[in-house]
Amino acid sequence: MLNNDHESFAAAQARAAAAVSCESVVLPSGLTVLCRTMPGYSSVHAIYATGFGSVHRAFRLDGKQVTLPAGTAHFLEHKMCETPKGDSFTFYAKTGASANAFTSYDRTCYLFSATQKIDENLDILLGMVGKPWFTKATIAKEQGIIGQEIKMYDDSPDWRLLNALFRCLYADHPLRDDIAGTVESIAELTPQMLYSCTRGFYAPSNMVLSVAGKITLAQAVDACKRNGLYRARAPHEVEWDIPAQTGPLPHKEAFFTMPVTKPCFGVAYREEPLAEGDLKRELLLDMLGDLVVGGLTKLYRRLYDEALVNPEFSGDFIAVRGACTVAFTGESDTPRQVVDLLQEEIERMRREGVDPEVFMLVKNQMYGELLGDVEAVDDAAEEAAAACLKGRTLADEIAALAALTVEDANALLQTALREENRAYVQIDPAEK
Repeated sequence: MLNNDHESFAAAQARAAAAVSCESVVLPSGLTVLCRTMPGYSSVHAIYATGFGSVHRAFRLDGKQVTLPAGTAHFLEHKMCETPKGDSFTFYAKTGASANAFTSYDRTCYLFSATQKIDENLDILLGMVGKPWFTKATIAKEQGIIGQEIKMYDDSPDWRLLNALFRCLYADHPLRDDIAGTVESIAELTPQMLYSCTRGFYAPSNMVLSVAGKITLAQAVDACKRNGLYRARAPHEVEWDIPAQTGPLPHKEAFFTMPVTKPCFGVAYREEPLAEGDLKRELLLDMLGDLVVGGLTKLYRRLYDEALVNPEFSGDFIAVRGACTVAFTGESDTPRQVVDLLQEEIERMRREGVDPEVFMLVKNQMYGELLGDVEAVDDAAEEAAAACLKGRTLADEIAALAALTVEDANALLQTALREENRAYVQIDPAEK
């Protein structure tokens, strides 16, 4: 039965890979343009993204060393939306587009959705990111605005929990620092630092423009031509790397209080960083949370039936250069008991193997989620851009997922989720 399931899955993934494929071209400037024309849709979603995020804190640009304070990529995201003629969001408001931007650990993205004036909106998007403008006065103004945003993050138990776990796992990897940085760190920023970031990481060869919906590749390329992103450019040489953390964990445990209704807790495992292009191991690590304690497992049912966790208890996976982590987080009145049961289940699975039926269900679930993500115009553009920045396509991800076997998962478990690489963080309710 399982062999038949695998064969039918492989046949389906071949059709799915064709369904998620998109047109692409690399311009003479080095910019990659992706387009998924979606007949029957009336809207367009565009995302302009760079492989520059919060972990990019030190690099060499044309032979010169540049060191950045925590929060630089996020700060730059805010500043890119400001032009000498005004805030770009006011321009989008006039066209009726919905626009946004965000920064993650390894990328920064600028995007809009619109049903009209597509060319005009593309000009706003490509124009604001392509023409950086920084002064000491505008930087000082933004430092105050972002300072308020940082305080909001400080009030989020989920964010504080994850950040505390990273600080337990890593002694000096930038993953341990908040994406937005601190009030003190962003105060160190200068126009020269920000211009170095844009020269190095906002170069067309490090970026991707991904569009989906009622649009053609030719229309997207024409927008690039209008905004000076077509012609060849002299390349900048950027070198950067982050050494992998070795040795014992800096901290095994951390505790603090916040105004929460019940204890929040997290347990995270430091794994070997992913080798470049190792999509197979990346997908397997991503599966581990659902294989151990996903909604299809006996452990989850026990924890939920005995009211040991809330329904949001789950596993997560984070990987950037030099760091790789599998974390389990949730709320519980008896968090230590939950962690003990979790570790017992991991050890049992290591000895006895993953349930083949659960593996196939989780694999099908991931497959369905991947396909579901590209049914919407916005997700189609954003998922294609994310894959491109990792040097692959959505079809590559589908093919790699289809090839995974329960034996692969069992092999990974022999080295992953080891107790000696585990950190624990607990947030207790603050006394009123």
